[in-house]
Amino acid sequence: MVDPRYIGVFHTVVRTGSYTAAARSLGYSQPAVSQQMRALERSLGTALFLRRGGGLELTEAGRILATHAESVVDDLTAAENKISAVRELRSGSIRVCAFPSASATLVPRAVARATEEHPELRVRLSEAEPPDSLEELRRGECDIALAFSYPDTEELPGEEVTGTDVLDDPLVAVLPGEHELAGRESVGLGELAGQRWIAGCPRCREYFTRACSEAGFEPEIAFTTDDNLAVQGLVAAGVGIALMPALVLSFLRHPNVVGVRVAGLEQRRVTAYALREQRRIPATALMLDTFGRVGAQMRARD
Repeated sequence: MVDPRYIGVFHTVVRTGSYTAAARSLGYSQPAVSQQMRALERSLGTALFLRRGGGLELTEAGRILATHAESVVDDLTAAENKISAVRELRSGSIRVCAFPSASATLVPRAVARATEEHPELRVRLSEAEPPDSLEELRRGECDIALAFSYPDTEELPGEEVTGTDVLDDPLVAVLPGEHELAGRESVGLGELAGQRWIAGCPRCREYFTRACSEAGFEPEIAFTTDDNLAVQGLVAAGVGIALMPALVLSFLRHPNVVGVRVAGLEQRRVTAYALREQRRIPATALMLDTFGRVGAQMRARD
């Protein structure tokens, strides 16, 4: 294999006409240039220069290499410039996979903050609920996965995955506006026994049924959907009530429903995950840090 650095030096020798002039142009010593050209000739197995009348003349192999050297140097320079732009976040892209309520709240704020500082950064968003989002991360289909977990339901992401805490998201009871408990500041889950319920995604539903069991009752689930707008529409229509994360109600609320904090329930935890090796990439490190700062800001407002 030919060291591309030697090609650059060779191109400078051809352009300037001598080892001495090339050394001056490159800021090298003349012996260093001579040594690199000898190493290049050894790599190629043939001579590239002949000395004629105190000057240098290209051999046939040297002329062949000279016709390609300029494009090789230009390509390497272009690649270095592009890599520098990515390293310095003057360009580049990142793929984020998030669950729907995070896509509508955390992601816009984080993207706005990151691109305000680095306007050339491009972010691509896809949606998936956990644990599917973490599987996408492990398969390399995204660079960051925003996922949530409930107490006793959080799976170990694996040694190759690292997480950044974003925020803890409290749960609220979503009730019709005319419900007898709608005016309360908070309720206990046991006070909602005997109600008909609208249940959400599988992970939320698992935690919900376990919490109800710990509160001493088995919920009557009348409808299941992971569409947050549909849940609120069903509650407003009187089909049932629901237990939803506060993050959902921070951006979406049907005019005929209210959210009441449920006392005594653990909060769901929102975490930004990335492959451990991926953290070395500047765009990934930036977005992980930004998600953490946005989450801290939202917690402070609460």
